Amino acid sequence: MNKCAYAFLALVLLALCIAPTSAANDPRYGYITLDSIHINLHDANATVDMHYTVDEGTRFIFFLLGEQDLKNKLITILNFDNVQAQYINFTDAEFIVNNASYSYGDGVFWFPSHQFNVVVPKLIVETPQTERNFTNTNIFPDGIGYFDSATTSH
Repeated sequence: MNKCAYAFLALVLLALCIAPTSAANDPRYGYITLDSIHINLHDANATVDMHYTVDEGTRFIFFLLGEQDLKNKLITILNFDNVQAQYINFTDAEFIVNNASYSYGDGVFWFPSHQFNVVVPKLIVETPQTERNFTNTNIFPDGIGYFDSATTSH
C-alpha cells in the first residue's frame, strides 16, 4: 500500500473511534463508558464528578489531538450550561456548573430536574442536607430544594 492509502485508513479508524455512539439505554457515548456522576450542590453552583473509562485504542488519539474531544464529549453527556472543566484524565473529570440551581434568597435554592444525554449507571445528587441515589437513569427527576447555611444572611 502507498502512503495515501495508509493515511486514508488511519483517518477512517480515527473517525470510527471519535464518532459518538449512544443508545437510549446505554452508558456509552463514543469511546467513553460512563460509570457514575456525583453532583454536589453548594449555593447556586454544582461540583460534578464523573467517573468513566475510555476505550484503550483512543488513548493514542489523545496524545495526538489533546483532551479537547474528550472534554467536549463529557460536557455533551452532562448536558448543562455554564460548565467549566477543573480537571480531566482517562478515568475521571471534575466540572463546575455555575448557576445550576435557582436562588430564592436567604440561602434557599432549587435544583431542577435534569436530563443527561446517556444512561448514568450510578447518579448521586448531594445537598448540604441530604443525598439522593439513582441507578441506570438518564434523568434526575422532580428536582430538589435545599438550604446552604454558608450563604444565609442573619
